[in-house]
Amino acid sequence: MTLFGAGETWYLVSNYHLLDIFIEQLNVMVIQWTAIIRFKSMRRHKEIYKTLAAAMESSNFDTSTPARLALVEYWRLRSEKYLKVIYGLGTCTLAAWFVYPLIDDVECNLMVAVRLPLDFCTPVRYPVAFLTTMVAFCYVAYYVMTNDVIMQTHLMHLLCQYAVLIDCFENIIEDSERDCKGVSRNNLIHNNDFRITYLRRLGRLVDQHKLLLKHTMDLRQTLSAPMLAQVMASGMQMCFAGFQVLMTITDSITKFLMSFLFLGYNMFQLFVLCRWCDEIKTQSTKIGDALYFSGWERGLTTIPGVRRRLLLVAMRANKPLVLTAGGLYDLSLSSFADLVKNSYTALTVLLRLRHD
Repeated sequence: MTLFGAGETWYLVSNYHLLDIFIEQLNVMVIQWTAIIRFKSMRRHKEIYKTLAAAMESSNFDTSTPARLALVEYWRLRSEKYLKVIYGLGTCTLAAWFVYPLIDDVECNLMVAVRLPLDFCTPVRYPVAFLTTMVAFCYVAYYVMTNDVIMQTHLMHLLCQYAVLIDCFENIIEDSERDCKGVSRNNLIHNNDFRITYLRRLGRLVDQHKLLLKHTMDLRQTLSAPMLAQVMASGMQMCFAGFQVLMTITDSITKFLMSFLFLGYNMFQLFVLCRWCDEIKTQSTKIGDALYFSGWERGLTTIPGVRRRLLLVAMRANKPLVLTAGGLYDLSLSSFADLVKNSYTALTVLLRLRHD
C-alpha cells in the first residue's frame, strides 16, 4: 500500500503542470490519505473504540420490553441499510475504473494513474503491472469504504443507546410497578416496594446516562482531528470532482461516470456522518424531554434522592452534545450545506481559471 501511494505521488509530482491530470490524481489521493489518518486515529484510541463496541452489552442497557427490542432492531436494520448503500455506491464507482482502461485510446493504460520505476508497455510486463495496480487500488478503495462504515456504525450504536434510554425514562413508572400488582396508580407512591424499585431503577438509568455521555465525549475527542482533515478534504474533493464532471461530460461517458460516482460517494459519505452527528445532538437533548414526561409530578420527588437525580439528568441533558471537526466546525447538516455552497463557489473560480 505504501509503494502504491508512492507511485501515485510520483505521478502527481511529474504532472503538476497539467491542471486536469493534477486535479484528477489529487482527488484520488486525498480520499486515500484521509482514510489513513482516520485509521491511525482509531488505532491510537483502540481502547476507546473497544469500549464503544461493547457498550450495548452493559447491564444498564435495558432491552426488557418489546418496544425497546424493536428500537434496537430498527437501528440494526438502518445500520445495515446504510452499510449496503456505502459499499454499493463505492463498488459502482470502482466498476467505472475497471471499464475505462479497457475502452480508452491509450495502448498501455492502468486502472489508476501511477508511475512505475520500469517500462511496463511490453506484452509480458503490462498484464503484471495492470493486475498489480488493480489489486492495490481495490484494496485501498475497500479500505476507505470500510473506514467509513466503521465510523458510521459507532455513531449509530450511540443513537440506538440514546433511543433506548429515552424510552426507559419515559416508562420508568410502568417498569417499576411490574412487581406491585394489585396496587393502584394513585397508591404506588405509598408502596415501599415500589419506592425501592423506582429509586434503584432511576439510579441505573442515571448511571447509563453518565456512561453514554462519557462515550459520546470520548468519541468527540477522538474524532475531532480526523474529521477536520475529512471536512477539509471533502470540500476540496467536491470542488475537484465537480470540475472533473464538467470537463468530461462531453469527452467520455465512462470518464464522466467515474467522476460523477466519485463525487456522489464523497458527498453521500460526508452527509451520512454529519446527519448522525446532528442526530446525536438532538437525541442528547431529548433525554430532558423524556424525563419531563416520566411522571415525576405524581409525588415521586418526595422519595429521598429522586429530586437530586432528576435535576442532575435534566442539567446534563440541557446542554446538547455537539461533535466537531477540530473544534472549528460543528458536524451537522447545516454545516454540510455550507460546505457544499463553499465548494461550489470554489468550483466556479476554478472553471474561470481553466477557461482563462
